[in-house]
Amino acid sequence: MDRKVQPKKLSKMKWLVVAVALILLGWLAVQFTGKLSGKSLAVNSNRIVVSSVTRGTFEDFIPVRGRISPAKTVYLDAIEGGRVERILVEDGVELKAGDLIVELSNASLQLNVLGNEARVAEQLNNMRSIELSLEQNRLRHKSNIIDIEYQIKLLTRQLQREQELVASGAVIQSKLDDTKDTLQWYKNRLAVTLESQASDTRMQQSQLVFLKETSERLESNLAISRQNLENMNVRAPVDGKLSGFNVEVGQSIGRGERLGQIDTPNDYKVTAFIDEFYLGRVDIGQRAMYQDYPLTISKIYPQVQNGQFEVDFTFVSEQPSGIRRGQTIQTKLTLGDASKATLIPNGAFYQDTGGNWIFVVNDSGEEAVRRPVRLGRRNNQFIEVLDGLEAGERVVTSPYNSYQDMQRLKLTAEK
Repeated sequence: MDRKVQPKKLSKMKWLVVAVALILLGWLAVQFTGKLSGKSLAVNSNRIVVSSVTRGTFEDFIPVRGRISPAKTVYLDAIEGGRVERILVEDGVELKAGDLIVELSNASLQLNVLGNEARVAEQLNNMRSIELSLEQNRLRHKSNIIDIEYQIKLLTRQLQREQELVASGAVIQSKLDDTKDTLQWYKNRLAVTLESQASDTRMQQSQLVFLKETSERLESNLAISRQNLENMNVRAPVDGKLSGFNVEVGQSIGRGERLGQIDTPNDYKVTAFIDEFYLGRVDIGQRAMYQDYPLTISKIYPQVQNGQFEVDFTFVSEQPSGIRRGQTIQTKLTLGDASKATLIPNGAFYQDTGGNWIFVVNDSGEEAVRRPVRLGRRNNQFIEVLDGLEAGERVVTSPYNSYQDMQRLKLTAEK
């Protein structure tokens, strides 16, 4: 017998589970769609700068602001301290090498020099006495040898006569033996004297060499002491213009204290600070231009301070007339050769993105989409595009600090 089957009704718990599942699926769909489209932000188009990507010649240079400095500076330092007695020139005058600038006095130094002179004179006198004694000893040896040789000659002749007389019985044998002994004694004495003379000669030669070297050192020390005293009269070491000279009569100057400096006349260099970003691209000999005057990098200071490093430029040939020490000028430093490239205007966006991405405006001008790019060299006007952009496209080059996390910008017109 057939019976009617009633459909089972879903329980309230099952309906709740289905509802939660649908809500979860909807939320996941919204999240997935948001990730595909990315975060977006409405931006007033009048508050951003939109620039065009172009094709042109990229000139690889950077503007560098430098300061005019003397090409060579010689500092005037007090070698020995003292009291200012007389000032002979004023600050800013042109000097010739050897011109007297200021006279100092130092009583203690003068006494020291006098004491050194006395000690050196005493030492030199002692050495002269030793030299005289050595020479007298040499002459005494020589005199003794002459006397001994003379006695040997006499005794040799006497011995010959006595040998003849002994045979005739006129001289006794003991007399002959005494003469032989005396002759042998003089011969032995001659040998000892010659040996002593040779030894003394060697010692005298080494002593004379030592005394001569010592004498030269003492005289050199005395010359240095006298030179220190002479340095109390400060003179110009080179031709040039005196600057930074500010002393008064009666003023006490310490040892090593700076009195001023002398700058080479009408010969200048340019000192400039360059961003450390270009440290690897700057080298000695690179060219720069100031108006129509070429310069080259002559020195690079490797120390980086406050994100900058220092370089010195020198003028290649003629220097501009009318420039003065301390004046600042604008130069253009060439980093590489000019070449054809895809270009975008240099803007503040580069500091925010590091040149890794940029917002590209679509054809309608209603939206700007974030796009990864690869940028190369840059100067104060343009940045070289290596990959990611084509000529004719438009990009946002104003700062990105307000929307660095955004994927899209909705460009709206100001009401």
